[in-house]
Amino acid sequence: MQTEIGRERSGTGRLSLLSGLLTDALASVTVPGQAPLVLDCGGGSGAYAVPLAAVGADVTVVDISADALATLRRRADEAGVSARVHAAQGDVESLVDLVARASFDLVLAHGILEAVDRIDETFDGIAAAVRPGGLISVLVGNPLASVLARALAGEPAVALQELRGLDTAGPRIGPDTVQRLCMRAGLVVESRHGIGVFSDLVPGSALDAPGAREVLAQLDAEAAARSPFADLAGRIHLLLRRPLD
Repeated sequence: MQTEIGRERSGTGRLSLLSGLLTDALASVTVPGQAPLVLDCGGGSGAYAVPLAAVGADVTVVDISADALATLRRRADEAGVSARVHAAQGDVESLVDLVARASFDLVLAHGILEAVDRIDETFDGIAAAVRPGGLISVLVGNPLASVLARALAGEPAVALQELRGLDTAGPRIGPDTVQRLCMRAGLVVESRHGIGVFSDLVPGSALDAPGAREVLAQLDAEAAARSPFADLAGRIHLLLRRPLD
C-alpha cells in the first residue's frame, strides 16, 4: 500500500492535511493481506473514493445524485480502479436499507450531516455500518468560524447577527453536535483536527510571494490539533472509533 492517499490531488494546505489523516486512519484498520472496505456516504464524484481505491481499498459510494455517480465511474475508469469502486444510488438518510450489515473498516461522512433532515437517524445508520474496531471519518462545518470570517471580512454587523444566531436560530450542526451523537452511539472520539485553520482567513494576494503557500500549509498543519486555533477552523475533522464488542 502506498504511504499517502490521493498524492496526485493532495497538493498543499487543507487537502494535504486531510489526505494524511485518511492515510493514517486507513492504515490503522487494515488487516494484512486483505483489502480494507470503505464506505463513502455522499461521496458523489469520488474525490475521496478514487484515491482510496488507488491505494488498494475497496470502496462503496452512496449518493443520491445519478450525475455525480456517473462522474465517479468515469474517474474510476480513468484511474484504472473501477473494479474497486462500487456506486450505490440512494439517500444517505436511508443508509440502513442500502447497507445491511456492519462490515466496513472505514466509513466517510464528509460534509453530509449538514445536508440531511434527520440527523439522528442518519448518524445512527452511519455508525451501524462500521465494524467493531473500525473508524468513522467525519468532516463537518464549524459555525463559530463563520462569525470570525465575517468580522475579519469587514462585516461586523453580519458577524453579530450570526453570533446571535448561534443561540436563537435553533440547533446548528457542528463538531459539538457530532460529539454528542458519538456519546449516544457508544463511539469514541480518537482525534479532532481543524481543517484550514488559517487558509480560510489569509487573503489570496498574500500567497503570491515565493513559498507562501507551502508555509501556509505548514501553519495549518501545526495548528490543526492545537487549541484554541483548531477550534476556529472553518471545518472540523473527527475520527470516531467503534469499540470492539
